Amino acid sequence: MSRSLTRILGLIACLFLAGAGPVAAAEADAPRHGIAMHGDPVLPADFSHLPYANPDAPKGGRITLAIQGTFDSLNPLIVLGVAPPAVPDYVLQSLMMRSRDEPFTVYGLIARSAEMPDDRSSVTFNLDPRARFSDGHPLTSEDVRFTFELLKTYGKPFHRSSFGQVRSVTAETPHRITFDLSGSNDRELPLIIATMPIFPAHATDPDRFDRTTLAPPVGSGPYAITEVRPGERIVLKRRKDFWAADLPILRGLYNFDEIRYDFYRDDNTMFEAFRAGLYDFRLEGDPARWATGYTFSRLLSGRTVRETVPIRLPKGMNGLVFNTRRPIFGDPRVREALGYLFDFDWLNRNLYYGLLTRADSYFSGSELSSTGQPADERERSLLAAFPGAVRDDFLEGRWRPPSPDGSGRDRAMARRALSLLSEAGWAIRDDVLRNERTGEPFTFEMLVSSSQQERLALNFAQSLERIGISARVRLVDNVQYWRRLSQFDFDMVQWVWPASASPGNEQRNRWSSDAADRSGSLNFAGVASPAVDRMVDALLEAKTREEFVSSVRALDRVLLSGFYVIPLFYVGDQWVAYDGDLQKPDRTPLFGPSIDTWWRPPR
Repeated sequence: MSRSLTRILGLIACLFLAGAGPVAAAEADAPRHGIAMHGDPVLPADFSHLPYANPDAPKGGRITLAIQGTFDSLNPLIVLGVAPPAVPDYVLQSLMMRSRDEPFTVYGLIARSAEMPDDRSSVTFNLDPRARFSDGHPLTSEDVRFTFELLKTYGKPFHRSSFGQVRSVTAETPHRITFDLSGSNDRELPLIIATMPIFPAHATDPDRFDRTTLAPPVGSGPYAITEVRPGERIVLKRRKDFWAADLPILRGLYNFDEIRYDFYRDDNTMFEAFRAGLYDFRLEGDPARWATGYTFSRLLSGRTVRETVPIRLPKGMNGLVFNTRRPIFGDPRVREALGYLFDFDWLNRNLYYGLLTRADSYFSGSELSSTGQPADERERSLLAAFPGAVRDDFLEGRWRPPSPDGSGRDRAMARRALSLLSEAGWAIRDDVLRNERTGEPFTFEMLVSSSQQERLALNFAQSLERIGISARVRLVDNVQYWRRLSQFDFDMVQWVWPASASPGNEQRNRWSSDAADRSGSLNFAGVASPAVDRMVDALLEAKTREEFVSSVRALDRVLLSGFYVIPLFYVGDQWVAYDGDLQKPDRTPLFGPSIDTWWRPPR
């Protein structure tokens, strides 16, 4: 029986059994120009360019960017090595491209369109026959299938976990490929597959894919790597034969003829290089520097521009992370107790010029945050199967992070901490906090990789010393830091989990029980909770925005109740400085400034 006849008979059967109208059934499988996580894409099928791009932006010039640290690989999609984002950002392309102005919506790129039933049990991509790699080789569905299998087997935990849910992949024609997602109950999975970067099957060795390499890959993207100086520099040049230069979604993007990345060992050196005009664009994260450091001559003369850009995304969680795999942090009462010793007001006033806001949620500053919001009926229904997973004060939205008096020596907070530690079996003997059963002192190491982290850690260590806790602060180089993090070889570390407007599969890589034992995952806290696992599943299963918000808030409550981190702070706005010659579109997208839409006017 032919495929078309099978489809027709299946459609008739569905109409007969469900009583659905023929228009509704046909629309479910109709090719679509974009996919939104919830609802429909904002842009119509005939859009001419992204609303935050200038289609008339001139091409030419060079932009130099800076990265702190080093690199020993060009492939950031595998566990081994430290790799910059240049390859997936500019050398490779994905089937569809994410809009930076919508929570999670993708539009056609390599794939002209996608087909997907309402239950998202499968997704079919129709590839653009014009798609070519930089060596002129056609990009086909076989390259897509090949890449999927590579990342499923050798990729980072995020891709392994997500792609492991796919039942089968069928390359139906050279330009049509279908993924069977039945049984996954993951409505985000079609979008995750759509954003998968595509490697060429003819120019990629699958036996060596999981090893670090400095060989520039062949890609279908707008740039090719032309220079690699290990640990020092990467240079990309815009391809004149780029196959997709005229696609609507790319109009006004990738305007520089050359993109250069320079690498710096530490942040102070990197800032001094910016002051000297050695690179062009900087996102500032140090409040002290933002308050006092931007007085150099280039800025005063207008050759450098400084701006504060409002952030419309959830702020995520910046925190001191407990590695709960360590016995010393296995008891949540211990973790909660240490939070009483963190004096945010003192730190903000004395170290950060009062420019920071206290983090109180994993989705701070957005409707996804549970803080201050009593749980609704959807949340309570989700949480009912896990009694005790969420304390009443979290369920009712009453919890807030401890708020010492700002003196840096709040005795009331210290007494509350010692009370909780006593319940957990710890007591002070001879000015040292010891385990009442074994006599072992309470001591641990705080791993840091920058002077900023070191300054904060040393201050917190002094606060802990007041109740007999010895916290050693260890500053290590970038390579050792990332190696130890990937192997969960630390007691406490400062980490930031950014939050998007549409949290999804990345939450599994951060919080799931499977990720807790998988090296290279972002579950640094070692969270292994059935309640967390279920809340992540629920947000991925949500069909409406209302269901989604409730499930994300429920996840937030469970994580906060577990005291896996000491919440720190966030910057309410984005601090940006850049070369005065650069120009950008008038509209800033939801995700914030993107140099991919900027340009340098011809001289």
